[in-house]
Amino acid sequence: MFQIPRYFRMMVVGQRRKRGSVPAERYRKGLPGYHDPTAGIGGAAPAYSALTLRLVLAAFGLLSCTALAIGLLVIKAPIAFVVVSIILAATAAIDIAVVVRRKRRGEPG
Repeated sequence: MFQIPRYFRMMVVGQRRKRGSVPAERYRKGLPGYHDPTAGIGGAAPAYSALTLRLVLAAFGLLSCTALAIGLLVIKAPIAFVVVSIILAATAAIDIAVVVRRKRRGEPG
């Protein structure tokens, strides 16, 4: 008979108990690929988030967009280009904050 994977049962139990957050021990073990309904079927391992890669890419985006905005100001480019560069740099800064928060919470990746 078809067995429901353990992490799906945990999700249902958590919803029944009205828990708002996932316990810390589940973060230490690693979260399952909740976005993949076929995770664990056919020998495939659950997917994990690549938070470190996302952090590195966001830091690169922050540095490059900041340098671009400064460069555009120096060469007196139209202000619209400078504003777009600053908005992209701010988006990268927010992404860095989100990733750092998730990594401190203990998510793998």
